[in-house]
Amino acid sequence: MSPCPSEYPGQGDSIETEGSVKELTNGLPRIRASNTDRTATRSVVPQRGLSMITCHLRYVIDPYKLAEFEQYARLWIPIVNRMGGAHHGYFLPSEGANNIAVALFSFPSLAAYEDYRTRMASDPECQAAFELDRRNRSIISYERSFMRPVLG
Repeated sequence: MSPCPSEYPGQGDSIETEGSVKELTNGLPRIRASNTDRTATRSVVPQRGLSMITCHLRYVIDPYKLAEFEQYARLWIPIVNRMGGAHHGYFLPSEGANNIAVALFSFPSLAAYEDYRTRMASDPECQAAFELDRRNRSIISYERSFMRPVLG
């Protein structure tokens, strides 16, 4: 298990692949996410007949509001973990483009992700995170893509 570098939001989050590919459900790796306060530890494993999905969010952010975006990002990591996903972290500009950020998180299936999206509408922490960015306006735009692992 290797922790994310400390300069990334969600420091202490980790991803662990357990066992060989042949030993795992549907040939997909078990992802174990734990956050720094150790209140949430869970595995995201695909349900039988369903495939794990990873959401890739690509943000165009205001480079003059990087601190505000980082504050927003730090809110979402424990929210996603609490709501059944495994957040892999936010990745902020370092070298190169100064206005692109990325977030990655996984759910056991697209249905589990859709359930998360439905519950977000009435979750007070989610609404507070959305409100923070409505006030800060650090996000100019974003693209959401869904990916599935390909293992050898």
